Amino acid sequence: MGRLFQVTLEGKFYTCKHCKTHLALCDDIVSKAFHCKDGKAYLFSKVVNVTIGVKEDRLMMTGLHTVADIFCVACGSIVGWTYETAHEKSQKYKEGKSVLERGKLRGPDGSSYWVSHEVQAHFGGSDQDDV
Repeated sequence: MGRLFQVTLEGKFYTCKHCKTHLALCDDIVSKAFHCKDGKAYLFSKVVNVTIGVKEDRLMMTGLHTVADIFCVACGSIVGWTYETAHEKSQKYKEGKSVLERGKLRGPDGSSYWVSHEVQAHFGGSDQDDV
């Protein structure tokens, strides 16, 4: 295995909750109104230090999307997904952006977000609220 190079972020940022690898800047949050099966999720315009999994079509609450799971480059934990293609015209703004699941992150202050067992899962995958 080769040498692993990681981007070090400056300012306020989110990290992997398992290994504290830098993942995204607070300033790159597009929306905090996303949800995943385990609770809250945030849409980011840019993420770093992730590897991208296999692309697949997923039917989400706002329609069909081609997405790929994203994994922490250091520890391999799944941290969210990235939008490759949005098939609905109104959802095109998501293309090229990534969602990080809040329960898989440490916040800018180093705190972990604990997932409540009372959170309801959304059928068909994760997506933004339709409200």
